[in-house]
Amino acid sequence: MRRALILVGLVTALHLGGRLSGMVVLADLTQMLLMPAVAAVLWWGTADAPRGRRVRLVLLALFFSWLGDTVPRFVAADPSFLVMACCFLVAQVAYSLAFWPSRRSSLLTRPLSLVPYVLVAALIIVLCAPAAGALLPLIAVYAAAIVTMAVLATGLGRRAGAGAAIFVVSDALIALEAFGVLALPAQDVWVMSTYMAAQLLLVLAVCTAARPPGDAPGCSDAPRMIRGASRGTQEGQTGERSARERWSGVRGGG
Repeated sequence: MRRALILVGLVTALHLGGRLSGMVVLADLTQMLLMPAVAAVLWWGTADAPRGRRVRLVLLALFFSWLGDTVPRFVAADPSFLVMACCFLVAQVAYSLAFWPSRRSSLLTRPLSLVPYVLVAALIIVLCAPAAGALLPLIAVYAAAIVTMAVLATGLGRRAGAGAAIFVVSDALIALEAFGVLALPAQDVWVMSTYMAAQLLLVLAVCTAARPPGDAPGCSDAPRMIRGASRGTQEGQTGERSARERWSGVRGGG
């Protein structure tokens, strides 16, 4: 599993470096390798445990995340956005189904704890609404899906809850910039580094849940790998794109 974690760190560092340096080919190629590397962590991390329904669903979520990272670059601009959004929507649904059996341990049992999640989803929708136009229903559906995933992920513990929350932040950054609300310095790097941290934390939580108590080798290496993969990055390119191009450009490789 450590080798898989090293692979994730290496591919992530190369990808972020490609974005910073404006090396489009490097950024595109490594983006297509990100989810296979995370899937390798899941596969090797559950090698000594039964790979049940949860693991299969998370592999499905990673597969559709990979499609969202890869396929849009081969499709024209407007359909590209829709393809990317639909791929990640399916990924969020797959994650939610994977976490559903642990719902009784999640924040669903504490209604007041759901308020921040609902407010975040509502805030994103409200902020994006003025510029979203016909895309507003898609934004609303996706916001509901990812917040549902984030709530259900808490049933697997703090690591999964943190990963899911970071996933919400990553997608919120995309939406807020795409619709002209907010753009951070080094925006693309923030989006991709939080995206990778989120996916890796979710996978590591699933690896831990699949093993007997007290037997989770390799998982403690994750925080160091995440820090190493995300450290010292600044964006090297700027520019304005349409909402469709911007959202699909970061995750979809446009």
